[in-house]
Amino acid sequence: MAKTLVVGADGHHTRVPFLRGILTRSLQDAGLSFDEAYAVSSEVREDLGETQEVTTKDLHQIVVRKLADRCPEAVLQRYETPTSKARSLLIRDAEGRTTLFSREQHRRHLESSGLSYEDSVAVTTRIFDHLMHIAAPEISSRRLGLLTYRYLHRALGPDTARRYMVLVDFFRGKRPLILLIGGTPGCGKSAVASEAANRLEIGRTQSTDLLREVMRMMIPERLSPVLHTSSFNAWWMLPSRDKPESSPDSLLLDGYRAQADLLSVACEAVISRSLSEKTSLTLEGVHIQHSLLARIPKDTNAVIVMAMLAVLNPNRLRERIAQRRGLGGGRRAERYLENFDTIWRLQSYLLSEADRWHVPIIVNNDKEQVIADVMRTVVDKLLVDSDSTPSEVFR
Repeated sequence: MAKTLVVGADGHHTRVPFLRGILTRSLQDAGLSFDEAYAVSSEVREDLGETQEVTTKDLHQIVVRKLADRCPEAVLQRYETPTSKARSLLIRDAEGRTTLFSREQHRRHLESSGLSYEDSVAVTTRIFDHLMHIAAPEISSRRLGLLTYRYLHRALGPDTARRYMVLVDFFRGKRPLILLIGGTPGCGKSAVASEAANRLEIGRTQSTDLLREVMRMMIPERLSPVLHTSSFNAWWMLPSRDKPESSPDSLLLDGYRAQADLLSVACEAVISRSLSEKTSLTLEGVHIQHSLLARIPKDTNAVIVMAMLAVLNPNRLRERIAQRRGLGGGRRAERYLENFDTIWRLQSYLLSEADRWHVPIIVNNDKEQVIADVMRTVVDKLLVDSDSTPSEVFR
């Protein structure tokens, strides 16, 4: 694709290459996420095609048409305001370090606390415009938090404001968060865990599948055959498989529990390491079950959150597993599809146990909604464990 030059309107007809990175940054400043901003920038690049030159005015109109089709009015207004590009605001943290105010980070914190994307964009825009109106060149992070809290309290109510407050308190506090995400193959555990860790600023993510691989390297198959197979067909390695009184369901669950019990030792070690280092952790996998909670020390000040993912439509779960064939997991996907009925029965057991022990069940039908539900579950737990006040959090 040829390089397109952008012709300026400064009277000198300056020509600079069109760069997606520059447009992406401008769109992020307007309130889009990086993924959304990059997608729009890529579409603009495709529309330009072999165009050799485009004026800044024409380029601006192309972008505006793209935004009008997909974005809230506040984002479009922000992008269309030329002066917004020159406005900046410094945020000073508790250690005295300053950074530029990031609309994207501010919006994501609001969205993570439970606001919709549209409401998050609107609130961030309102806060930033207010600070620009009073010509504040710099503001402390705590003052910004208090200003946001008060605006949420007034505009959206005390419950919304408090959810934001406890999330800010978590980000600034010293308490580690242990987030446990369970579910059968194909329900989206890895993707959800990764995105949740990103939003919660958790730097350590672990899967029980990887722990199982490590244990397989350490323990030969002849010593622990249950370990060297999949969770849904571990029952093949049990002595009880040949007993006539053993039903298919009881064998399936006995095999799963036998493997999960073996993995619980490694899971406990990973969790203990995070607790001793006071670092947050996201641990995901089919082996996450309620009994793992009993292995976590009771005297810890960590926030412990467990959730079970589910895909309740068998056709949808089968489709999700089949999609792995195009993502480098062909052989595993085929094996899962061959054993789909067993996987479906295993999910029924996991959901039944989750319901029995009051573990939140989160249905994964939509990418954005499932992340929102996980974040809501985390914030709900933070609310239960928090007795902080605005004056303490934003002092």
